[in-house]
Amino acid sequence: MNDALTPLLDEPDESAILAPTGKRRVGRVATPRVALPDLTAQVSFDSHEPISKQIFRALRQAIFAGQMVPGTPLSEKEVSDMFQVSRQPVREAFIKLVEVGVLQVLPQRGTLVKRISPRMVREGRFIREAIETAVARKAAESITDAQLQLLTDNIRDQKRAAKLNDTTAFLALDEAFHYSIAQSIDCIAAWNTIQDIKAQMDRVRYLSLPDVSPLELIIKQHAKILAGLRAHDASAAEEAMRTHLREILVSLGPIAARNPNWFETDEPERVALAS
Repeated sequence: MNDALTPLLDEPDESAILAPTGKRRVGRVATPRVALPDLTAQVSFDSHEPISKQIFRALRQAIFAGQMVPGTPLSEKEVSDMFQVSRQPVREAFIKLVEVGVLQVLPQRGTLVKRISPRMVREGRFIREAIETAVARKAAESITDAQLQLLTDNIRDQKRAAKLNDTTAFLALDEAFHYSIAQSIDCIAAWNTIQDIKAQMDRVRYLSLPDVSPLELIIKQHAKILAGLRAHDASAAEEAMRTHLREILVSLGPIAARNPNWFETDEPERVALAS
């Protein structure tokens, strides 16, 4: 993770400016600026996709990958200058990032990358499990040989990425694996529904690989899901998916202990969501 972010000078601390009476005037507290990663390659003006959505995805991915650690300040001007766009699409991207829980707006401090909420991780997993186990069960009933081959090729590529210890490529393949299962039942809406729900889970996943959640273990879990699908065994595919998605409950505690500055204080839910 990029913990050595370079501090930059921000606007002067208005709270230290004297009013005409000689008293200190209360105002915005300056937050030390940091050098943001160059994300311009993630946005294409030739794309039919709205610029705000592209900026949202670029910033979200940078946060997931640890390029912007918790507490990193963001400003509309800074980001709009980076992408050479007006502030409106940046503002729209910021609003969406706040909604999914990776940015927060603090009075007197501005917009900052938010710490990970353990409770939101567990809640996101609970909802994702409900959707993806249903998808796996349905896929086992109707998946085609061509779709099974696509998943087989994906796992082959996962093994190659694991051998190279390329966690970025591995996580992209992991996303594609789950997406392909939803695609096999012609229900992309199911995958789109969980994209924002699993934001906090994705941040933990980046922190957990490969030490806490070995890539080989995840590959074995994917292979078991594929075996259930290939056998057209709905119960086996569903249970394999459930076991796979609950892996994050095992890694969450150790990851939070290793990275205390990345996590909010835990607030356990009243009803256990993994029972």
